Amino acid sequence: MHHTNYIVREPLLDPAQRVIGYELLWQRSGQATPDADLEQLVAFVAEYVNHDEHGWLLRDKKLFLDAVPAMLSTDALFNLPPEHTVLSLQARHLTDRDARAVVQAVRAGGVGISLRGLDVKHLTPALAPYASHVEMRFAGINVAEQARTYAAARQSALRMVGRPVTNWIDYDACAALGLDAFVGKLHLTPRPGNPVKGLNPAQTIILQLMQMVQNNDDIPKLESVLKRDPALTYKLLRNINSAGFGAGREVQSIRQAISLMGYAPLYRWLTMLLASASASGYSPVLMETAVVRGRLTELLGLHTLPKGEGEHLFVAGMFSLLDRLLGLPMKDVLETIPLPPEVVRALMAREGMYGPYLALAEACELSSNLVGALAGSLGLTPLEVNKAHLSALAWAQAVTQ
Repeated sequence: MHHTNYIVREPLLDPAQRVIGYELLWQRSGQATPDADLEQLVAFVAEYVNHDEHGWLLRDKKLFLDAVPAMLSTDALFNLPPEHTVLSLQARHLTDRDARAVVQAVRAGGVGISLRGLDVKHLTPALAPYASHVEMRFAGINVAEQARTYAAARQSALRMVGRPVTNWIDYDACAALGLDAFVGKLHLTPRPGNPVKGLNPAQTIILQLMQMVQNNDDIPKLESVLKRDPALTYKLLRNINSAGFGAGREVQSIRQAISLMGYAPLYRWLTMLLASASASGYSPVLMETAVVRGRLTELLGLHTLPKGEGEHLFVAGMFSLLDRLLGLPMKDVLETIPLPPEVVRALMAREGMYGPYLALAEACELSSNLVGALAGSLGLTPLEVNKAHLSALAWAQAVTQ
């Protein structure tokens, strides 16, 4: 399959700020995507997130993909699980009788259909056979008012999705009415009124452990610190036993857990714990974004950097959101934790050995036109970037559950 496009994603949040799905799009600089390319995206996604053996790799997430009526009968669609697939269509297509029949057939098979560009006065029960979601575009400033109009007209069978939702006040207006929302860059901006500043006690211990792992301290030292936090010990043992490190026997001692796990995986695990131990109110989407970004940064770097750099790449990606997760400026975050100089350069200026990979991973989540240029400068093909992107998305579902 000849790839010239890059996949970019945008999270869909429910009213509790959890990620319930992603819209995946081809990044094209300003032009409309040709229909043939839309079909290619469906086929490509199906190939990489629906595994022959392990099934749907994105767990409970729905994927929203752009579509036109002509592609609703394509074979590629049969390779996606209908309950996790939502195709976004322009509402005007429903004026065509043949298109209506195709849409109805797809809906009957359980695939979701999200209608765009629908006038609120057409929100009637007659839509039920054709749509599972209705997307409302907010125009101008009065988002809350528009959201109320839609919510009032809504049929119980339809889920309402708002976009673009660009600030937390608008998000709250949507959430109050039970709307889901595509948030684009919103989840990367701190939510106002979160007084959390700095590290909580759990995070302080995790940081201390990370420091010790980096200094290669011996296991009894690590063990003595872990013992001060029973919850952390419990998580470590649970993680070891569920991940099958234990080679068939239950691991019960901290010492055994650490030696089985090894220092590099332990460091990675602590990184993720540090982020998830954040008490700030918008962490579910931020946490998932951080994990995807960490993994994607790592996978992108594996093509061209030596194998041993994976841990550093992962930490650079994961920590690039730590300032938001901890409610601290990045400079302060970096003062609390000793990181290799190259990782610091990546975090502060997107420079050095890891910086460009982190910048590319970020561009994939911001529908940025930079994706192609950054990938090109790193010698990565669209296929490599897209495979890494979907793989990172799947990996994050497995570890953030």
